[in-house]
Amino acid sequence: MLFRCSNFYLRTIPRHSRHPQQPGWLPCADQPITGVRTKWLLVGVQVALAVTLLADAGLLLRSFQELGRASRGFDSSHILTFQLSMNYGETGDLKKLRQFTDRILETLRSTPGVESAATSVGVPGVPFRYQTEVKLLEGRAETEPKIVAENRFVSASYFQTMRIPLLAGDFCRETGGPAPVVVNRAFADVYFNGVPVIGHHIQSGGLGYSGAAEIRGISGDARESGLDHPPVPTAYWCAPLAEPGTYFLVRTRNIPMTMAETIRRQLRDVEPMRSAYDFAPLEQHYSDALAENLLHTVLLTFFAATALSLACIGLYGTLSYNVNLRQREVGLRLALGALRGQIVKRFLWQGLSVCLAGCLAGFALTVASTRLLAGLLYGVSPTDFPTLAAVLLLVLIVACAASLLPSLRASRVEPMQVLREE
Repeated sequence: MLFRCSNFYLRTIPRHSRHPQQPGWLPCADQPITGVRTKWLLVGVQVALAVTLLADAGLLLRSFQELGRASRGFDSSHILTFQLSMNYGETGDLKKLRQFTDRILETLRSTPGVESAATSVGVPGVPFRYQTEVKLLEGRAETEPKIVAENRFVSASYFQTMRIPLLAGDFCRETGGPAPVVVNRAFADVYFNGVPVIGHHIQSGGLGYSGAAEIRGISGDARESGLDHPPVPTAYWCAPLAEPGTYFLVRTRNIPMTMAETIRRQLRDVEPMRSAYDFAPLEQHYSDALAENLLHTVLLTFFAATALSLACIGLYGTLSYNVNLRQREVGLRLALGALRGQIVKRFLWQGLSVCLAGCLAGFALTVASTRLLAGLLYGVSPTDFPTLAAVLLLVLIVACAASLLPSLRASRVEPMQVLREE
């Protein structure tokens, strides 16, 4: 006769009565099937959430890894940045303002331990949106797209200080006339497409410079709009005029911050009425710009680790409860000749099957949720296969470890001992 006992079918001797006190009765754990299924369902949900959070955290970590490998287009090491106290009233006399800027730059260049110095309105590599429409004075066909470029106001020594390579022409030279312009390769490729760009004249009324500017050269592409954004068409206007918001960039031979006090003293000698402030290495600006994304990554990683730990504990606890509930059943199977390895495999598969179902559900949730992260990712697809495969493998390994201990404990049951227990 076959008796159903906790999803096992046991064959024993036929009898007319199954009263516990009659000889030949086979003990069987009468477990509440509905309650156990509910517990396994909750474990599957925990695994699915853990997979989703781990995948999102893994994609963000891969994004930061790819961002670190990306070429910036300039050398940001050994660059110290700072500002000087100024007001917009000083911009009324451009000649005097230029003399002041030249005097500051010469003081910085003569400071021991300084290789070069330059000015820039905005920090290189930090988002500073100043896009305007640029007009080509030589004319442009109506069918061609308008020229829209990111504008940077820099001194002529900017390219030397930032070590941005020159691809064609010449770097701009500081003159008394209209500000000359250097455009990057993206500008030349997008708007001129193989046509020589050097020698053309451009003008933009929104910049405060009314004269036409001649394009003197083409520089390499630099990530001026943010390290996590590809280079965009950029026009460098060589305007050596310091104003509020202008950053002084100093390339040092030593650790940048070790030069801060020396530079402050040198500037106090030539400009005692001004204060130099906001001293910081250029790399620190990048850390600050990416701080929000980094915070998202850290929090998501913490939540993912917590979810995985809870899923592991839930899987271990539910399987251990199931093992305790079915000890008599396991003892009976062992007494009838079942191998201990078969007991281990059966309980281990029970835990892994729930984990596999949770992984499939978590994968579907991941595909849906990673679309929300697309704006935070760089160089990584929202469905990056290596990342998702690594997450699934990690969850399966953890689930296997959590299921193995209860399974081994079930295989070590002593049949005679558990069968004697009431």
